[in-house]
Amino acid sequence: MEEGDFRLLVECGNGVFGKLRAHIDYTSLNACVVSHCHADHTLDLVPYSYALVFAPRQQPVPVPPWPGTDHPARPDLYLPPGGTKVMRTVMTAWGMPDLVERAFATSEYDPAGVLEIGPFRLRFGEVPHFLPAYAIEITSTVTGGRFVYGSDCAPNDELIEFARGADLFFVEATLPRPERSGPRGHLTAAEAGDHARRAEVKRAVLIHISDEENRDVALQRATDAAGGVPIDMAHADALYDV
Repeated sequence: MEEGDFRLLVECGNGVFGKLRAHIDYTSLNACVVSHCHADHTLDLVPYSYALVFAPRQQPVPVPPWPGTDHPARPDLYLPPGGTKVMRTVMTAWGMPDLVERAFATSEYDPAGVLEIGPFRLRFGEVPHFLPAYAIEITSTVTGGRFVYGSDCAPNDELIEFARGADLFFVEATLPRPERSGPRGHLTAAEAGDHARRAEVKRAVLIHISDEENRDVALQRATDAAGGVPIDMAHADALYDV
């Protein structure tokens, strides 16, 4: 997300770092916030951390063509409760348990609180998943635009109330059909559309859906359930104004 020259990244799962570099200088990112600590939401914090710590441009001595710097980039990283321990556990496999903390100014947010990050105000709402996960509301303090990111979740009324009236709602549509057994942790496309309808959002985007699924069918199912709420399918390089 961008407001003026401030850049906030929501999630950093597998593949994100390379895609980010296709659009911006990775050292220009101001902050990153993570909704929950599954690998597909955090894994690219690993290559991102390696770059921030070991890239030639980040070193205190000259490494041609870089002149050296006493002020290497160190974006803020906001993890959910317990996230620091999770990342240390992951990085222990590479023998550098504190690498993420060396790369980023790391902290854990209070899900019950309000977080001010540059021109953005963030609130969190817990949603049912296989581990603690939080939907994230991001409001621009400049324009008042309100974006809600639904994280990963089973069907739930809490997300509907949390997202109510949002200008833009990113809602997961992971499943072609509900889980066959055990606890639920994800939505179908039809359930995603129904959540958008019940939350009365202005626009919704389906996310967290496999590229091996028939996306045209998923989009139609979501649209049929959305009661007139405009529904888009997430895709690379899409831009949304909020």
